[in-house]
Formats: sequence, C-alpha cells, structure tokens
Amino acid sequence: MTEPRICVGAFAGSYGVRGEVRLKSYCADPAAIETYGLLYTEDGEKSFIVGITRAIKNGFAARVEGIQTKEQADALNNTQLFVSRDVLPSLPDDEYYHSDLIGLTVLDTGGTEIGTVQSVQNHGASDLLEIAGPSLKASVLYPFTVAAVPTVDLAAGRIIVDPPEGIFSEPSDTEV
Repeated sequence: MTEPRICVGAFAGSYGVRGEVRLKSYCADPAAIETYGLLYTEDGEKSFIVGITRAIKNGFAARVEGIQTKEQADALNNTQLFVSRDVLPSLPDDEYYHSDLIGLTVLDTGGTEIGTVQSVQNHGASDLLEIAGPSLKASVLYPFTVAAVPTVDLAAGRIIVDPPEGIFSEPSDTEV
C-alpha cells in the first residue's frame, strides 16, 4: 500500500479454541471495521478479511479468513489493522482523522509559528496534540478542543492555536 493508511483496529489475541480472534475497533461505529474490505498490516505486506461473529467485552470476537486454530489466532496478537484513507467515510467539517492532523504546521493567533503536530494522543479525557518545534525545549501536549484550537485548515496544512501565556515559551523576566 503506498496511499495514506489509517489504523482502524487491532487483533488482541485468540478468543476461544476454534480460531476466532479478539478484535479491537478504533472506528466511530465500531462494527464498521468489517465493512472496509481488506485490512492490512502497517507495512501493507499482509492482508486480512475479517467477519465479526459477536460483541464481547472491549471489542468483538471475529473470524479471519485462513485462521483455523487458537495458535494461529494468538500469532496475530497486537497486529494493528489499516485501511486505505480513501475507503473511509467523509467527516463533518469539525471532525478529523488523526492522521490528517499529523505534520500540520501550528501557528498561534498572532501568526507566529510554534511547530508541527507530531502525534494525536488520547489518555481518556480528550484528544491531545503533541507539538514539537525548534523553539520548544520538549514537545508539548496541547488540548485539541474548539476553544484551544479555533482553526484547522487542512487545505493550507496548518492549525491555529490560542494558547494561554507561557505554555509554549518561558515567562519573561519582566512579568510579575
């Protein structure tokens, strides 16, 4: 696969002894993962046809074409599953795929370049942008909310942020 890919899920080991796998879906509609056709490994070298058999705690039990035994299913554990970007549905104007945000230039509301988006993370509360730049000592995790990020312009390849004072720079000595 040379076109952009999006991670839509992962195998999480076997389910039972008859070759079913545990399937974690990262899709907004979790069951949609089986509708995307072929699912690929990150390098695109292996592909899988997956059919969900039932919902289980934290995911689905699924059949994978060609997988017959518990040992074969276990061998797929932690395999991330990707699809081509063009098979995914279009999103509303205020929603974005994480992969679309990575690499965008980050500017403040005054037009000063801060850095670029390195990753999008979610540790339970909401999405965070990891921003790194030459003027930053270390990357900064910044909330991805409408208030903190008023503008996302994918066509121009930039994000405008409205950071509180000091989050991207050290406070000056003249501040009290």
